[in-house]
Amino acid sequence: MAQVTFEEISASDFFYRNRDIAGFTNPTRAIFAAIRELVENSLDAAESLKIPPEIYVRLSFEGEASRETQIYKLRVEDNGCGVPPRHIPSAFGQVLFGSKYKLKQQRGTFGLGGKMAILYGQITTHQPATIISSTGMSRIYMYRLMIDIQRNRPIILDRKVFLNKEGWRGTVVEFSLEGDYLRAMPKILEYFKQTAMVNPYANITFVDPKGRLYKFIRATTVMPDPPKETLPHPYGVDVELLQRLIQVTPYNNMLEFLKNHFHRVGEITARKFLEFSDISPSKNPKRLSHEEIVRLMHMLKKFKEFLPPDASCLSPLGEELLKTGVLKELKPEFVAVHQRKPATYAGHPFIVEVAIAYGGEIPQKGGILIYRFANRIPLLYDEASDVSVKVINEMNWRRYKVTPDMPIAIVVHICSTKVPYKTVGKEFIADRPEVRREIANGLREVARQLQHFLTRREHVDRERKRLGVFSKYLPKIAEFSTKLAGKEKPPDIEKLLRSVRRFGVEGI
Repeated sequence: MAQVTFEEISASDFFYRNRDIAGFTNPTRAIFAAIRELVENSLDAAESLKIPPEIYVRLSFEGEASRETQIYKLRVEDNGCGVPPRHIPSAFGQVLFGSKYKLKQQRGTFGLGGKMAILYGQITTHQPATIISSTGMSRIYMYRLMIDIQRNRPIILDRKVFLNKEGWRGTVVEFSLEGDYLRAMPKILEYFKQTAMVNPYANITFVDPKGRLYKFIRATTVMPDPPKETLPHPYGVDVELLQRLIQVTPYNNMLEFLKNHFHRVGEITARKFLEFSDISPSKNPKRLSHEEIVRLMHMLKKFKEFLPPDASCLSPLGEELLKTGVLKELKPEFVAVHQRKPATYAGHPFIVEVAIAYGGEIPQKGGILIYRFANRIPLLYDEASDVSVKVINEMNWRRYKVTPDMPIAIVVHICSTKVPYKTVGKEFIADRPEVRREIANGLREVARQLQHFLTRREHVDRERKRLGVFSKYLPKIAEFSTKLAGKEKPPDIEKLLRSVRRFGVEGI
């Protein structure tokens, strides 16, 4: 009989062996994923202080790695909140260590992406990462570090402290990695364009390996309100979460436990639920058996009188900012935007925002251009699997006067405390019925506005042709009529033409 060997591996070792699931599937995807993860961390850091982000990204060529890949140095700088010095080594050198485990709308989900980028760079180049950060206080801290993959701990190679004479605040991350920029370039540039579209208050600068400068200038300094932390909703809990809450609760009775650990559960609702579940309000939650915890979880999902989640914890972009971003990057002739009212799935609040743009500089590609976003993250891969694309493809667009040859772009943005991604790589959104319904309703609203615009434009075109006919033949008719009447002065046709313009083209 063959001997079976069991071993325990660390989180960093797991992702070292399975980096594909985090989006680092090949040198092309890896260089894109590294840039994306660090830029999104920078955006979150600036938005946490509600200051317009200033982000600088530079990718420098360092040498050939193989016939198809090269070694690059990636540097990302921001003006965000900075990282407290005691947390810098773990924040960048320990997988699954971070500030993104509370229930709050944010770009990052797993505390994983930035560390995976550094880990990928270490695996492919065997070089350390350099981290420079300050929270705006009197010191700037610089670390050179690597990740101990087996122990999932940072290895600090060097640490320096500098006086912060100019009061700088922010973070700089720099490391080397293997990649294929030539193949990744279209996606990287598209990523920056779409990031600028859905973050129109950010200045983003990118310098590529050939020294080409790409600048995406902010169109506004207005920013959405930052998201707020919230408690879990009863409909969204599972047994594991209940066990964790019970372990940390300072309360010794079920009534206070429910009131203080769950979203929108007050005294009256908690008492009704405990009566419904046949649980004593005075029972100590720490004395619940495993079977009782499982039953509690099922009863929480069955109880129908919990209030729906409050979406005030969310930070949607807003119709004005979305419109500003679309106009800035797509430069269309027409744009309509619509923000849906808050909805929920599995106890998690979410808001859908949609926009439709027509004409202008939108290219005619024989199909609708689709831009997908989640918590202001552009989703560029696995488009066919995304719920937004499925809804768009299922709609009867001819009903709204839209044909495949028209220059049309659609933007779908979903914000939530828990976006229903299908993969760790955050590439597409799962087909949840509640999410699908909100996307479909939002699209119908903006499609009706586009239909109204196209109808008006058809009317304008008809009136313009009609005016052209009048302008061409009225002078001749006036001339012949004057001769037939035996008069010398023809009638004033300008008054008639002005009325046609007023009730025709100019009246639309």
